[in-house]
Amino acid sequence: MKYIISIIRILFLGLFLFLVSNGKMMLWLALFAVSLIAALLFGRVYCGYACPMNTLMIPTEWLSKKLKLQSMKTPKWLLSGRFPWFALIGSLAVMLLAKRMLHKNIPILLIWLAVSVIITLRYKPAVFHNLICPFGVLQKLFGKHAKFSEKVNKDSCIGCKLCEKVCPSEAIEVKSIDKKAEIQTSLCLQCTNCQQVCPKNAIHYSK
Repeated sequence: MKYIISIIRILFLGLFLFLVSNGKMMLWLALFAVSLIAALLFGRVYCGYACPMNTLMIPTEWLSKKLKLQSMKTPKWLLSGRFPWFALIGSLAVMLLAKRMLHKNIPILLIWLAVSVIITLRYKPAVFHNLICPFGVLQKLFGKHAKFSEKVNKDSCIGCKLCEKVCPSEAIEVKSIDKKAEIQTSLCLQCTNCQQVCPKNAIHYSK
């Protein structure tokens, strides 16, 4: 499963680079728009499988840990949760103004790709996923009440917290009251990292 998911991510990254390099950025944005509709049913599968930023953030996080660059702290000014919306509005404004006034297409997706890598060199991936990404904030909104998502069978869960440790978006928390894991659907990237490490097979993608 892990290798299949990695191959899917690499293929989508290749498609992204192909479209952007050939001036077809709007096709990728159309794919993103379709993924928002899909998120209503299937959750944030775009973030977990298709997003080029997430794909590059995975090896970046590994490198950051190896070089001991990663900070576990989160910048306080991001905690309000407003920044992704400002980033989204700002990105759209820059694209539209550049097109209208300069008659140029600003490679906004490539810019955010670079930002995601730089941020992940210093901070844990959840900082970018949850508090910075202008595309993730829309996925979060549309996927909040997804019909299908990763779910925890609390009868099987032993509260070992292994799933917490591997979740890139900090969507999983083992509650102190009952010592059972709980997944926040709006944050879950549907990446199956939690499934892969669960020793009791307590996590499944289901209604």
